[in-house]
Order: sequence, then structure tokens, then C-alpha cells
Amino acid sequence: MIFDNLNNMEQYYKLNENFKIGFEFLLNNDLKSLKDGKYQIKGDEVFANIQSLTTKEKSQKKWEAHKKYIDIQYVISGKECMGYGIYEDFKTSEKYDEIKDVEFLEGEKYNYINVEENEFVIFYPNDVHAPMLCVENPEQIKKVIVKIAID
Repeated sequence: MIFDNLNNMEQYYKLNENFKIGFEFLLNNDLKSLKDGKYQIKGDEVFANIQSLTTKEKSQKKWEAHKKYIDIQYVISGKECMGYGIYEDFKTSEKYDEIKDVEFLEGEKYNYINVEENEFVIFYPNDVHAPMLCVENPEQIKKVIVKIAID
């Protein structure tokens, strides 16, 4: 898991060329004006999902992990709490759905991080995460999840 500010995105370009492509989408688009939905950036290798939603209480968290894609979760407006943990510390609660690239899990060893506008979190497949949680009270947020295919 990586937590940072978009101003530091260039240091992640060297992870692979698709990170650079994904970050450039964040930088070169007026994200606040884009409608919710899926945006193809580089075919199935890099795409973005823009979501407007209301954050929920931590008691409603749902742990997830992916196998085919790395997430760059970027907060466009508002603030969001995200839970995170290590895959090995969790057990499967709903088996992996290959089409949706998601496995749901349960676990007791985890942490939280608050993410505000202009900040992002990168979740790798070994990073279990519970997004869309409220920092204090439920609030309306807008975010984008850039999906980077794993080589």
C-alpha cells in the first residue's frame, strides 16, 4: 500500500509505464466535471472508474482484494477513510469473482487511513482494503479508481 499526494506522482512513474499513463489521466482531466462511469485509458490495461457516493460507517466495511489489477484510489472531492491490511492476515468470506476481479475477505488485523482531496492510495493484490468509509460522519464524495493491469 502506498499513500501520497498527487504532487509526488512522478516518483511512481518508474514502477511501470502504465502507472505514468494512469497518473497522467488524473492530472490532465477535469475530474470534478467528469460523469460517473468507466473511462478507457489504454484498453483493458489501464482504465478508470469515477464514482460519486456517500461514505459509510466503519461498522459497514467490506474487505476486498484483487488479483488482476492494482488500484490507484484518488479522492476528487470530500474525504474518505480506507481500511487496509495484509492479505495473509485475512480469510476468504466470498470466493474470488474472476469477471469482477474481486475477492471479499474477513480479518481482525488492519489499520485505517484518512484520504483527502488530491491524495491517493495504491493498493496491490496483497493489500486487502475497505474503501468508502466515513472519516467522522457519512458525507458525499467523488473519487476515481484507476485500474492498472498486473503484468
